[in-house]
Amino acid sequence: MTEFWLISAPGEKTCQQTWDKLMVATTRTNNLSTNNKFNIPDLKVGTLDVLVGLSDELAKLDTFVESVVKKVAQYMADVLEDSRDKVQENLLANGVDLVTYITRFQWDMAKYPIKQSLKNISEIISKQATQIDNDLKARASAYNNLKGNLQNLERKNAGSLLTRSLAEIVKKEDFVLDSEYLVTMLVVVPKTSYAEWQKTYETLAEMVVPRSTKLLFEDNDSGLFSVTLFRKAVDDFKHKARENKFTVRDFQYNEEEMKADKEEMTRLSTDKKKQFGPLVRWLKVNFSEAFIAWIHIKALRVFVESVLRYGLPVNFQAMLLQPNKKNMKKLREVLYDLYKHLDSSAAIIDASMDIPGLNLSQQEYYPYVYYKIDCNLLDFKV
Repeated sequence: MTEFWLISAPGEKTCQQTWDKLMVATTRTNNLSTNNKFNIPDLKVGTLDVLVGLSDELAKLDTFVESVVKKVAQYMADVLEDSRDKVQENLLANGVDLVTYITRFQWDMAKYPIKQSLKNISEIISKQATQIDNDLKARASAYNNLKGNLQNLERKNAGSLLTRSLAEIVKKEDFVLDSEYLVTMLVVVPKTSYAEWQKTYETLAEMVVPRSTKLLFEDNDSGLFSVTLFRKAVDDFKHKARENKFTVRDFQYNEEEMKADKEEMTRLSTDKKKQFGPLVRWLKVNFSEAFIAWIHIKALRVFVESVLRYGLPVNFQAMLLQPNKKNMKKLREVLYDLYKHLDSSAAIIDASMDIPGLNLSQQEYYPYVYYKIDCNLLDFKV
């Protein structure tokens, strides 16, 4: 279960009392959740006007940074193609798994100095996340182009004889080259028609060299035959072959072109391998940065919302609950009973109701401050 509820409630006589009450209500007898204190430092409060404006800005920033975290995680999964089970072990924050990072959250004073105003801290995070987002777009685009070009070439060298590149299959000695009169054609013949081909190919046009056909390659459905004929008979031969359900492939043996294709394939493959390591390292580092930034936004939101709801001086306890999946409904009820005295209107407010002037931003409203943190960041289950 990778869902956390980050909540806060005002300090009773002390914040420790608030914590103890929560622990009794949710863990002593009924195992509703696993709880940790969530440490938020003494941030600069600023004015009420600024806090109200910041509350809306932080909601938008929360959504944006979460999307960046998910994009980096998802792209990591795309890049690690064959080893998707390794994705989770690369998605770390500060070198530890995400659950450990959240449950032992410590504010990063170096990155987000608490002497700065709340607005400044949110701007630092916003710039950082925007930078990661832009860099990801550029890196992903370059790597995807490379991967796409390589896949196109690989696709050309695989698949049915009717469509695949023949360069890897044929050899120089399979062709009559540099002849003014003769040319070698390549024909795809269904396996069921081999006997028919051997019987008729010499008569498909007037100037076919007798006994010149050779089977060069087979796949599951058909075979590739060579046949030599006079150049002036080519059009006639193609037409008759088509009538007999034999497919003439347009192919001219050109050593230079084939060599260039091979070199291009090798170059792309080498480039992809070269870029892979640095790209995965970049994704690991920047996933960590983005995730840490995201959890700091959650901390900022709890702080701002708690001051707006519970007033000054700052006196609240932030708590991180990891709900037991089977008991989520029960946990909600217990928390409501514990904190309903904080806001009598909360019971009747439903997030689906549109109340003018009250911006619930599509989030459930409870008598306590509440934000969800969902660590399941990928579309697939690893």
